[in-house]
Amino acid sequence: MDLPGVEAFVAVHDRAALAAAHDGDPATAVLAGGTWLFSTPQPQLRRLVDLTTLGWEPFTVSAAGLRLAGTCPVSAVADVPARPGWAAHPLLRQCVRALLASFKVRSVATVGGNVCLALPAGSMTSLTAALDATAELWSADGSVRHLAVEDLVLGDRRTALRPGEVLRAITIPDAALRARTAFRRTSLSRLGRSASLVVGRRDPGGGAVLTVTAATERPVVLRYPAVPAPAAAAADVAQRVEATCGWFDDVHGAPDWRRATTLRSVAEVCGELA
Repeated sequence: MDLPGVEAFVAVHDRAALAAAHDGDPATAVLAGGTWLFSTPQPQLRRLVDLTTLGWEPFTVSAAGLRLAGTCPVSAVADVPARPGWAAHPLLRQCVRALLASFKVRSVATVGGNVCLALPAGSMTSLTAALDATAELWSADGSVRHLAVEDLVLGDRRTALRPGEVLRAITIPDAALRARTAFRRTSLSRLGRSASLVVGRRDPGGGAVLTVTAATERPVVLRYPAVPAPAAAAADVAQRVEATCGWFDDVHGAPDWRRATTLRSVAEVCGELA
């Protein structure tokens, strides 16, 4: 879709140029993949700032874990090589496939765009929240802020990003990548948008983490010293969701159905991890 209101397109090549171009003006948007930006009218926009010209490496693997650039294409996440001991590695491909999009869109859409758009069904939010990832945020004043992804996404299309901030990278710690994971995704149709996505994680030390996305406006994360009993975990998730954000409601699933499918998935995930 054309954006006829846009009057300037700025390609930036360093952080200083980025800060000067993206200073928090609501008429300015950063552009990476642009798969959502160009899919719907944006009458408020007058300027686009191109992040792809910064030349960020899509991902880097180190002893500390996996670092995904904000401009990393979603499809590239599935190509991250596994390191010895990374039991959670299959989750990367599972979450890439959970994104309702063609391979063409996945090759252009970015990790940063998927997380910062903050749609409940954002599969990169599901992946990174489930693995205790931390977002590195660049501010226009030159400072850097770090925030857990589960705290970055606040609701449907709402984030904790401040005016002028840009998501530079998301780091998944090596310890989380060594955990064993279980994955359940539900949608109204076989190729439909995720209506419920549950990831269970059993850490090498025995601790367990349950993460619910898509069925809720924001990630819901519960932590346990050991894998909980399926019925108890389902009750915990229901209580947490209903006390905080509630069950999401849109054309991709009614709240009561999302609740039922999510709690069933939670029980299945706990049974698998145990």
